[in-house]
Amino acid sequence: MGVRKDLKQAKKRTDLADRTTVELVRDHQGVVREARMPPLAQRATTGSIADLPYTNAAEAPDAVILRRRANGTWHPVTAEAFAHEVTAVAKGLIAAGLEPGGRVALMSRTRYEWTVLDFAIWAAGGQSVPIYATSSAEQIEWIVRDSGARLVIAETPENAEEVTAGTADHPDPPLVWQIDEGAIPELTARGRHIPDEEIIKRREALTPDTPATICYTSGTTGEPKGCVLTHANLHAEAANTVELLHPIFKEITGQAASTLLFLPLAHILGRTIQIACLMARIELGHYPSIKPAELRPALREFGPTFLVGVPYLFEKIHATGRATAERIGRAASFDRADRIAVRFGEAHLNRFLDRGEGPNPGLYAAWALYDQLVYRRIRKELGGRLRYAISGGSPLDRNLNLFFYAAGIIIYEGYGLTETTAAATIVPPLKPRPGTVGLPVPGTAIRIDDDGEVLIKGGIVFNAYWNNPAATDAALTDEWFATGDLGALDEDGYLTITGRKKDILITSGGKNVSPAILEDRLRSRPPVGQCIVVGDNRPYVAALITLDREDVAHWLHVRAMPADTPMSDLVRDPTMRADVQKAVDYANQAVSRAESIREFILVEDEFTEENRLLTPSLKVKRHAVTRAYADQIEELYGG
Repeated sequence: MGVRKDLKQAKKRTDLADRTTVELVRDHQGVVREARMPPLAQRATTGSIADLPYTNAAEAPDAVILRRRANGTWHPVTAEAFAHEVTAVAKGLIAAGLEPGGRVALMSRTRYEWTVLDFAIWAAGGQSVPIYATSSAEQIEWIVRDSGARLVIAETPENAEEVTAGTADHPDPPLVWQIDEGAIPELTARGRHIPDEEIIKRREALTPDTPATICYTSGTTGEPKGCVLTHANLHAEAANTVELLHPIFKEITGQAASTLLFLPLAHILGRTIQIACLMARIELGHYPSIKPAELRPALREFGPTFLVGVPYLFEKIHATGRATAERIGRAASFDRADRIAVRFGEAHLNRFLDRGEGPNPGLYAAWALYDQLVYRRIRKELGGRLRYAISGGSPLDRNLNLFFYAAGIIIYEGYGLTETTAAATIVPPLKPRPGTVGLPVPGTAIRIDDDGEVLIKGGIVFNAYWNNPAATDAALTDEWFATGDLGALDEDGYLTITGRKKDILITSGGKNVSPAILEDRLRSRPPVGQCIVVGDNRPYVAALITLDREDVAHWLHVRAMPADTPMSDLVRDPTMRADVQKAVDYANQAVSRAESIREFILVEDEFTEENRLLTPSLKVKRHAVTRAYADQIEELYGG
């Protein structure tokens, strides 16, 4: 088992295990209220992220730092070739009118050209403004107008049409290019007359404190705010996470680290992973979809050694494994493998952390059996070479984390926001603690306020919302950023997120309920798709639940029911409701009786980006859902 070998080998490497020591601050009752982690990488004092391609080209020109997919094949891109392409596109942007400090909006799915354009904008002295490829004309209009972007590069003709429509009434609409219609070669041709010296001059004018990007929050509520992130913010995040994680991903496994990036590059986590990979010269590929059904074949083809994903991906990999087992009549075997994995993972971790004796011989034998029957198939689904993964965006069910641990894949959970340049905490290598989101990223401090709100301070924290001083003042106090999330620090400084401050439900009986833990556990069990828990000022807690379309197709197949059975029939089917009730029962195991889900309703439609009920990072827009399903919520309470 790769995980056992990695941890055993790593434990002998005290230079890797003990590089960081957390400093704890307790209140007068001895409760940990603050955790601080010293930096592993010093704050940048000169230069900018724009220098990365050129540093790589100078120090390791032949190193393969990217792989680009074309005509069904992955092609290597060397550091020198990438720097040349960045320079050529930067010249084109200058020729198109980009001034130092000017802003360029990028509207595209995750792909190689995004990375080229991002670094080209910086090399030309500009600032990038990401726009999700699924954004509406109204959202595009707001971001382009608020940011003042004069140039927009869209992925497809449809994206370009949305930009044109959204900005048609602007006094001076932006220039628009299309990646699919040759934006890169067009810009390259346009900039041929620009001398190399102009790029050098513009890069040299950048400092760590220069704004690098304005990232608009995807926003589960309200109008998106533009977070101004500097080159120093990006450097602090990328450099410290590289120093923390890369020695493990590389030195302990003996593998050359590589990853397939599929998170939206309009999301700050995708951006910082991209920067970190280039900083560490980790081989990076791109894939344009986060949907598990589309992503799984690409993972098998690329074969990454580590991944950065969201809980939804791991939930669906697990669900697919069970569906496959059920299809061949081995559902009971998979369920036993699941239970064995949780027990084995718990026992093995306890021994590693010097808290127990570890798995007994019988448990080892059961694990070995199911490694052949089940766990190796899970590894194959994720490319066959995967040893590590980072999960963020929302909490990952603890038992699911232990399942993957037993399958040979360590998942490190992390937590962060756009305002913290992605991860503010992460479970440190060699000190796993499933169920928490880890310790502060090196160079960061976490504080729990009197009302339980998580506060964050450090080089990763932004210092302003674009054109919004009132929101800036409300979010930042003495350099501490108020996240709006609720959490707690344990005795060792590990953070657990318990909910969203604004999402706390208070039943009519006065019980405070955090919906997050219930929703996370619900989503981890098929056939549940997305869900929200309700109950504010109501007599009890209830849930709106959608059905996952892949799970439904499998459910119908196993029961020899027509594949075109209407969803309106399925949401009323007693057997389907009984299966969903099992997921509800699993969720309720994590809370008290007063906090448990008493009633639920299955809804026919899905929560998607297209119907504006999900953000691009797959978070439910709670207020939008409660508005859209107001009648169904009333039904839950006899209305």
